[in-house]
Amino acid sequence: MHSVSEKLLAVCPLVVAALLLLARSLCESLALPAPTVAEILAATKASRSSAYELVDVLVVLLPTLVPTRGRPPKPAATATTECEPLARAVLGYVMAHPGCVQRGAARQRYSDGFRRFVVELHAEHATVEIETFAKATCLPLGTLKDWLRSSTPLSDTPEQTVPTPNVEAAQMQTVLDAWPRWEGSFLGFCAHVRDALRVPFGRDLVARILHVHGLRRPARRDGRSPDERALRGAFRTFFPGAQWVGDGMQVPVVVDNQRIDFNLELNVDAHTGAFVGASVRREEDAAAVVQAFRDGVLTTGNAPLALLLDNRPSNHTPDVDLALGDTLRMRATPARPQNKAHVEGAFGLFSQVLPDLVLDTHAGPHALGAAFLAIVAQVWARTTNHRPRASRGGCSRVDLYCDQPSDEQIEQARRELRETAERQEHARRTLEARRRPEILLLLDTHFARLNLLDPERHIRVAIAGYPLDAIIDGIAIFDGKRAANMLPDGVDARYLLGIVRNLAAQAEGEEIARRLFALRLEARDTMLASLVAAREIVCAAESVIADCVDRALDTQSTLERTFWLDSLGDVIRSREQAQHEPLFAAAARRIEATFAVTPRERHDAVRLLADRLVIVA
Repeated sequence: MHSVSEKLLAVCPLVVAALLLLARSLCESLALPAPTVAEILAATKASRSSAYELVDVLVVLLPTLVPTRGRPPKPAATATTECEPLARAVLGYVMAHPGCVQRGAARQRYSDGFRRFVVELHAEHATVEIETFAKATCLPLGTLKDWLRSSTPLSDTPEQTVPTPNVEAAQMQTVLDAWPRWEGSFLGFCAHVRDALRVPFGRDLVARILHVHGLRRPARRDGRSPDERALRGAFRTFFPGAQWVGDGMQVPVVVDNQRIDFNLELNVDAHTGAFVGASVRREEDAAAVVQAFRDGVLTTGNAPLALLLDNRPSNHTPDVDLALGDTLRMRATPARPQNKAHVEGAFGLFSQVLPDLVLDTHAGPHALGAAFLAIVAQVWARTTNHRPRASRGGCSRVDLYCDQPSDEQIEQARRELRETAERQEHARRTLEARRRPEILLLLDTHFARLNLLDPERHIRVAIAGYPLDAIIDGIAIFDGKRAANMLPDGVDARYLLGIVRNLAAQAEGEEIARRLFALRLEARDTMLASLVAAREIVCAAESVIADCVDRALDTQSTLERTFWLDSLGDVIRSREQAQHEPLFAAAARRIEATFAVTPRERHDAVRLLADRLVIVA
């Protein structure tokens, strides 16, 4: 120690002097013997002022040399390769269970299912540090530790809460509090209320609660038009097997995570509603119509007198006519889906009972998917055909179809169906004759170039009824989309018809808007002409202030009231500056004394006049 003190004195005598001075102060406070200041300075040969300056430095430095108690801080957790799968797992669960995590103003709320999922996820990744796990799952570390430390397993049943005097009011408030934070669909919110919030409210009740409190306004569908109600039941049917109605429906099938869309072609008997024939193919084409028709003949044993199909071009090809034979092919009325209500209703019932068609196999996805859909359609159609119908006296579709018509009924049905088809064909030819031949020739050329199917020129005749500008622009848009490979899958000539129809409607709306604007300007000028003539007479009189006020308040027209108040403002501004305030006060008194109008209208008139007289910006 003696050598250490000598070394310190030789290297830094000033530090030794400051240390001794600090020690002397400590000795005095503890009543211990200590050298004097002069003895310390003489022994260390240090400057008095420099030594005391260094004492202040030592006072600040010495407390930092004492280590803090407890364990050293743990280094911050760093991202590992396991963070990404943890985050993806949590994100997947939250997306599949909307509302399982809700962020409030001060804290978050977690569902029991989410807590169980996190605990199980931690058990699968037990090697991951808990801090890293909390950071990857975006959970507070304390919350995660509480979940993992809890010895009581989470129950699958909701927690039993203490009943409150008014449970329904609390549940309604829960729904009202949750809706402003919801960002999904209304149906998803109803599921969230029922599953996550444990509120046993149905969809209609939730909708009424939100509507009554002004948080959501339900979108109501338009009711049936008078024409639809008047024409209900107007579809003429004859007997079983007289007329079938056919149409196609797109049905998706997922095979090995690959979505494949199939067309389900269905034939329905118009009289009994029986499902007689079906076909499953990749596209809705002529082959699907033929296959469904042949399947119906095989099911019933006889071909119908007529087959009603929509206006899709592939439904009216020579191949279809050849397969139908003596069966009359009829077209559905355009823009009237109820004309095929039998098959459309069948598709609606099928959509209600059709489950998600998902297969996981690697053996021929297309063939397997088609076979699977065909089996489902066959089972559904056969079970539905044998189901009793209350509207038909308890008879099933099969029972009704077995009724045999008489020869007179068959002949009458054949005659009336043929007359209907002839009337439709006559109407089509009449419409075609009214079209300009040069436009039809132009459409024939472009349909052939674009390989658009329209064997009977129904679509070309419909397009020719629109303005030439819309037709040219529509063909250019269709051709451009096809060249850019932007056309939807399976489009046909009806897509071009839709483009032309939309362009024509847009041009019509623009012309209507221009004419509407011009007519309103013309009407306004007509209205103002008489007012301007009356203003010249009023302004020439001595009682111009009173006359303008009376005319402004005697009318219910906003235009006339504003006109006379503006005229009054122009009259006052034309006077000397010193007269503005007394004239305005006189006009305001007269306005407020006109009790024939409401107080609000009087105040608005005074305010408008003041705005015209004193312009601040």
